[in-house]
Amino acid sequence: MVHKKRINLECLPEEETGVTGGSSLLVGAHMSIEGGLHLAFRRGEALGCAVIQIFTKNASQWKTAPLSEADVRQFAHERERTGIEVIAHDAYLINLGSPDRGLRRKSREAFIEEMERAELLDAPYLVMHPGAHKGSGEDNGLAAVLRSLNQILRDTAGFRVQIVVENTAGQGTSLGYSFEHLRRLSHDTVAPERIGICIDTCHAFAAGYDFRDRNAYERMLEELDRLGLLDRIKVLHLNDSKKGLGSRVDRHEHIGLGMIGLEPFRMILTDSRFISVPKILETPKTLEGQDMDSVNLSVLRELASECGPSSRDSTGLA
Repeated sequence: MVHKKRINLECLPEEETGVTGGSSLLVGAHMSIEGGLHLAFRRGEALGCAVIQIFTKNASQWKTAPLSEADVRQFAHERERTGIEVIAHDAYLINLGSPDRGLRRKSREAFIEEMERAELLDAPYLVMHPGAHKGSGEDNGLAAVLRSLNQILRDTAGFRVQIVVENTAGQGTSLGYSFEHLRRLSHDTVAPERIGICIDTCHAFAAGYDFRDRNAYERMLEELDRLGLLDRIKVLHLNDSKKGLGSRVDRHEHIGLGMIGLEPFRMILTDSRFISVPKILETPKTLEGQDMDSVNLSVLRELASECGPSSRDSTGLA
């Protein structure tokens, strides 16, 4: 049985003690859109999310019905009612770096559709995975992604939604696991001002970036700054890692129960450079039958306070 930690409400800012949306701490989780896009806000509201991330369509299908005017109205109404911000994430089928020209063209078309949906929903960011080279080599793969992004940027000129490239764990032939890859994909496009960065903590750790103590954390941020990426970070994905440093294995774990531990998340949540950056959980939804979004969000809120938790054991919260 997993036990929730007893949160000390005296340690939390007043606005963090409730369970309504609109909190000043920009944390939330990826929410299901089952039953309708607008229902994601109610799910986030129940957890006290200030921000949520969603797929705007079934993430395992290429095609879906277009958004109706009623869909867009309901979505806008729920966002206004709850005060919750929303970030879109593209479908995992898309591979802009594929060596297969047909699949790459299909991926570009699907991504433009993702951008059109995010634009209709007035989402400020569309998070995307760079793709995989599938044996063609990293340089060829990155060049393919850049060609794809340039075509997409030309075809969506005037769109408000910003493309946000997420780092990966480097599993298989995935591109984007190194910060150098992110620099190339964000700086070398025809419209670099329309490209932002998402840093996933699990992915960075699995790719070999250690940030578990203060010195290592600052070194990682210095590297991001050196590459011109620090001020391009638009979204943070807060996930612990089931696997070790440099494993190249993408397996998310509950906050504090993985190989990263609690302290790095405390450093991120209390870093003034990231106060206005949305922070999204993508951790497993349950553990031994217990809903874990509420547990992980409580841990993040407490870490952001002055007296956050110091440890968690393997069965839940200490």
